[in-house]
Amino acid sequence: MGVAGHGGAGAPGPADEPAPGADVPEPEVHDQDATAPGQGADAGELDAVRAERDEYLDTLRRVKAEFDNYRRRSERDRQMAAQAATGDLVRELLPVVDNLELAVAALGEEGEQIVAGVDMVRVQLGELLTARGVAEIEAHGATFDPQVHEAVATHPSAEHAEGTVMQVVQKGYTHGEAVIRPSRVVVAERPR
Repeated sequence: MGVAGHGGAGAPGPADEPAPGADVPEPEVHDQDATAPGQGADAGELDAVRAERDEYLDTLRRVKAEFDNYRRRSERDRQMAAQAATGDLVRELLPVVDNLELAVAALGEEGEQIVAGVDMVRVQLGELLTARGVAEIEAHGATFDPQVHEAVATHPSAEHAEGTVMQVVQKGYTHGEAVIRPSRVVVAERPR
């Protein structure tokens, strides 16, 4: 005999129904168009890393270019400082050279040994200056050039073309491209 009850075999009973107010889990749905877990985040991170890499490379290139410019500027400044220091020393030595030449000229034939000794010192000093890049400005017979000559006088001359250096009063010198001291000269002018 059958017992009358709630639900027979296969019929849901009170134990099978969720209690009122209980959370019911959502069924899992697999969307085939959705990106696999982690791929969307990885692509964004990869783009960010690439952008950061490009920024670092750009910064590195700029720093390298600035350093190369600094190195070239430093070398140019060093060379200019060395040239200026040599120029200062040469300016101080030139009066000594001038006096040696005057001494040789003044002694003339008197005291040949003294003349020979003073002239040896003059030649030695000239060789030392030449080895350091100092060169005498060729002036006698040249056309007057205000860049390398300083006119101390003009003199009428029928033998020289106008503007020609007739006489060198004091020799001039260059060091590299720089004029250490211009040649002081007398320049020919047309006879009156």
